[in-house]
Amino acid sequence: MAKEKKVREITDMEVDFAQWYTDVCRKAELIEYSSVKGFTILRPYGYAIWENIQSIMDAQFKKTGHVNVAMPVLIPESLLKKEGELVNGFAPEVAWVTEGGSEKLEERLAFRPTSETMFCDHWSNVLQTYRQLPMLYNQWCSVIRWEKTTRPFLRSREFWWQEGHTIHETAEEAKHETEQQLDLYADFCRDVLAIPVVKGRKTEKEKFAGAEATYSIEAMMKDRKALQSATSHYFGDKFSRAYNVTYTGRDNTLQYPFQTSWGSTTRLIGAVIMTHGDNSGLVLPPAIAPIQVVVLPIAQHKPGVLEKAQEVCDKLSASGLRVKGDFSENSAGWKFAEWEMKGVPLRLELGPRDIEANQCVIARRDNGEKVTVSLDELDTAVPALLKAVHDGLYEKALQNLNEHTYSAETVEEVKAVMDNGGGFVKTMWCGDRECEDKMKELCGVSSRNMPFDQEHIADTCPVCGRAADKMIVWGIAY
Repeated sequence: MAKEKKVREITDMEVDFAQWYTDVCRKAELIEYSSVKGFTILRPYGYAIWENIQSIMDAQFKKTGHVNVAMPVLIPESLLKKEGELVNGFAPEVAWVTEGGSEKLEERLAFRPTSETMFCDHWSNVLQTYRQLPMLYNQWCSVIRWEKTTRPFLRSREFWWQEGHTIHETAEEAKHETEQQLDLYADFCRDVLAIPVVKGRKTEKEKFAGAEATYSIEAMMKDRKALQSATSHYFGDKFSRAYNVTYTGRDNTLQYPFQTSWGSTTRLIGAVIMTHGDNSGLVLPPAIAPIQVVVLPIAQHKPGVLEKAQEVCDKLSASGLRVKGDFSENSAGWKFAEWEMKGVPLRLELGPRDIEANQCVIARRDNGEKVTVSLDELDTAVPALLKAVHDGLYEKALQNLNEHTYSAETVEEVKAVMDNGGGFVKTMWCGDRECEDKMKELCGVSSRNMPFDQEHIADTCPVCGRAADKMIVWGIAY
């Protein structure tokens, strides 16, 4: 018999949340560090999660008329510099190519930190008439940003993402696109990742370089820190003018289209880990779990057990579920711990007595509850249990968000929240950049966004005491 493998211990999140997170990323075999500093390898299990995210999200993009394209990874320096705010915003993070083969390049080429410039350059060559609008493009790719401090999924020098780029005939259409895509991200987090978010507009300080307006969704992790989970940007016609993107309008005059961009990244995997995970490892929402049901034969050496377990696997797989049978020689206890660590939503146990009674036992990963299910009812019972897991995860995450979101009228109240474990703090804000910076200085928080669902908490800004009519959410962010 093979030597029994022991699952290595994961640091308790209550002891060291950062170390717990890293342990889960590595021991659940999601990522591994590469030989290039700041770059990570997405291992098969981690990439399978990203594939599921990509598949579901891409289908949603296509429902709203978006099509996929592929832009070059390198951007000429002169092209990157055409829009001043963009290049200044990304300058510290740009990686450059200066040689090709053994020859020095005449012009430096930037590894794309984002692709607005390449899309604009392309549109300047192909856009001719209003009849071609809107152009609703998206690409799935990786980008490189030379971050000083890195952490798996949350911040790395190369990361995988989707970036949507669109141009429109009118400002109203472009603004609608920006808000539509933000809503899509929020719904995706709720319906697929079981993560509640706060939707709102970023301040001028926090908006994307070159944008007229940036909108974000902000999620709360188990340690009460914020994670910006997706953004959507409205550019107006600023980039179109900088890159000479024009078309012949309905009145037969040259016009500049209005532009948007929006994106989400593998950071969503980090959000899932830190929203739902526990001290046993991952807890995956069923929609993105590479394995939705793991079938474990109990006393598999006894006649007929393995055969029946395989039959159950085949039946569930035929119904469209992602299923794996663990028929290895490891002990049942080891298998339980291993698949818990991997975050598989449902564990189906099947032994000789179960077979005799034409039933099985199914355990939920989110709360550990076990139910006995007839083998004849698996087709309906398993999907129902998967939905229950999703709903249970969402309710738990929503409870965490609600219980640790506070209202404050003074800087001292904001600081008290942060000193007592943190969370989101809602205050009024006068709109002054100095007050935003002062809140960071005094309380260690940054503005997350100005929620669409506004509340009137007080009449004045907690920093300067002047009249304030905007509610803003503060928090400590990853």
